[in-house]
Amino acid sequence: MSTTPAAGRHRRRAKGLAVGLPLAVVAAGSMAYGGAFGVFGEEARPRAAAAAAPAWATEAADGFASVHALGQNGTYGGRGGRTVTVRTLADLEKYATAPEPYVIVVTAAITVNPVGKEIRVASDKTIVGAGTAGHIVGGGFFLGPGVHNVIIRNLTIRDSHQGVWNDKEHDFDAVQMDGAHHVWIDHNDLRRPADGLIDVRKDSTYVTVSWNRLSQADKAFGIGWTTNVKTDITIHHNWIRETEQRNPSTDNAAHAHLYNNYLQDEPGTAVTSSYGNYARGRTRMVLENSYFDGVRNPVIRDATAALVQRGSVFTRTSGRNESGGGAAFDPKAYYPYTLDRAADVPAVVKAGSGPRASIGTTPAGPAAAAAGSAAAGAATTLTVAKDGSGRYASVQKAVDAVPAGNTAPVVISIAPGTYRETVRIPANKRHVTLRGSGSGRRDTVLVYGNASGTPKPDGSGTYGTGGSATVAVEADDIQLRNLTVRNDFDEARNQHVDGHQAVALRTAADRIVLDGVIVDGDQDTLLLDTAAKDRLGRVYVVNSYLSGNVDFVFGRATAVIDRSVLTLKKRWNGTSAGYVTAPSTAAGRKGLLINRSVVDGDVTPGSFFLGRPWHAGGDASLDPQTTVRDTRLGAAIKAKPWTDMGGFSWKDDRFAEYGNTGPGAAGAGTADRPVLTDAQAADQEVADWLGGWRPATS
Repeated sequence: MSTTPAAGRHRRRAKGLAVGLPLAVVAAGSMAYGGAFGVFGEEARPRAAAAAAPAWATEAADGFASVHALGQNGTYGGRGGRTVTVRTLADLEKYATAPEPYVIVVTAAITVNPVGKEIRVASDKTIVGAGTAGHIVGGGFFLGPGVHNVIIRNLTIRDSHQGVWNDKEHDFDAVQMDGAHHVWIDHNDLRRPADGLIDVRKDSTYVTVSWNRLSQADKAFGIGWTTNVKTDITIHHNWIRETEQRNPSTDNAAHAHLYNNYLQDEPGTAVTSSYGNYARGRTRMVLENSYFDGVRNPVIRDATAALVQRGSVFTRTSGRNESGGGAAFDPKAYYPYTLDRAADVPAVVKAGSGPRASIGTTPAGPAAAAAGSAAAGAATTLTVAKDGSGRYASVQKAVDAVPAGNTAPVVISIAPGTYRETVRIPANKRHVTLRGSGSGRRDTVLVYGNASGTPKPDGSGTYGTGGSATVAVEADDIQLRNLTVRNDFDEARNQHVDGHQAVALRTAADRIVLDGVIVDGDQDTLLLDTAAKDRLGRVYVVNSYLSGNVDFVFGRATAVIDRSVLTLKKRWNGTSAGYVTAPSTAAGRKGLLINRSVVDGDVTPGSFFLGRPWHAGGDASLDPQTTVRDTRLGAAIKAKPWTDMGGFSWKDDRFAEYGNTGPGAAGAGTADRPVLTDAQAADQEVADWLGGWRPATS
């Protein structure tokens, strides 16, 4: 590949969200607001195509593996071929070596015999573990010359170790490729090999290695081993720990892009790192926003290599830490990508790397069922019904029944009806979905009427804003689907109450999906928070309706509101005045993004602000952010849509628009109404907010 960007073309897909679009939602450009529930109608609900594949089955690689080159348009593995499940070595080899495309779901621990054997993989294959069940024990995979379009994903590949570190006699790798191209190695756990964990050799190229855990090895990851300068490789969001060398070692790579990796060497263990990232020979390397903890010689290069290093964190490191030797290259000339903050990398990578319970655990379409190959890992379902026909009569009772420390998916299916109760999902009950089982999201309603100033029954004070929530989500990996969450606190009848903030839904966790829901209230309807100021909390809201008047979407989460309707309501006394958002974003994080949506309501024209900066507790270190883009803004929006709050000027924080339409939209940008440039908007898309997380939606 030449050094010019024209050498490879990238599908724009990697910048967008890798999920299907909700079928009940039309493109924002064709939306027309009408009534309380706008273009969708009162009974509109999320619907999935009958044979829709799960998100993991349609995902394709990012990074250099996504580049169009060598006759291959990106890397998508066996997509389009049959899906089969395997539990034996014989079946795995049968399908891995076949000439046809296959999605091969590994549903068990497969022991390789003889030990150290590397299973040959042919082109156009996806080999994926079913949740955390897929293990390859005592062996690995080999991709030979010309093999291309291969995905190895969500597997644990382990234990070919023969008792000697730096083993010179047993060349047993977890994944080895010699002359292959377009390969994606993603979300695996690779550990205890006899030799190395990953070898990318003999001009193998267009490779992406992402979100893996590499550990307990003498050699983690070797790249190159040729006099040619051909390999193009992206390495991001990997957790490399307790590995002595090649972390990775990159020899004569044309373009090596390493970002957001976490390299860790704990003292007192059996393995001590000799070096971290190494640019050898004529390698051109760009190293960005990684985190090195306890690593000796964290970054080194030969005098002949070009290495640009920027934004990384080094703690408890020693020895060589080098950059320079030339300008290297610009990765964005080949593909788009989004950097996480280096300081966040340990938490992000620890939480997101390795096999995922959500990958490989559902059939990838009708072919799978026809072949009798449904993957393992179906969710446990708990039923709730007020009439006693379900296992539980209340939603909270069903949540209470989820075991502490839960690691498997649990669906709480809630029959139609109105459930007057508060619901709290505590932090130790992850992977839970609350799903209304009715024909529409209005059929199942969770409602209560506490406000910030409402006294607690036990006399211990008032609830406070966060405590007023009808539904509180404090655990990671939670979904709400096809239901309504409401706070019906009556402001008119409670004028004596000091504190009318009345939250319908509070989230204080990471990777939360709200798909096809109604969240209804007045002041402070939807609190999108994080577990702590230094914790990441991503929320994806899609195909939903949010209503309120004062600061009704607020908090410090990194949240996307996509293809939804935000309905502006009059206050209790019939007046029109309010604020759509009040972000309290921490510095260096993304805040609130409203994307491809509608904002309007039956209120006075020009009476609502889009947002104001909430510096919670007077914290001047915060940097609140709201971006509203590609959205239809009704006449209710003020011509100057941002305003100050609590003595803090919105102009000192991050508020902007881009590509909006409708009578409330901006024309040309001004000091009072900032509009992003095209270049700025390219870095403020949904994928930039979600940072590698790909939420599955209906």
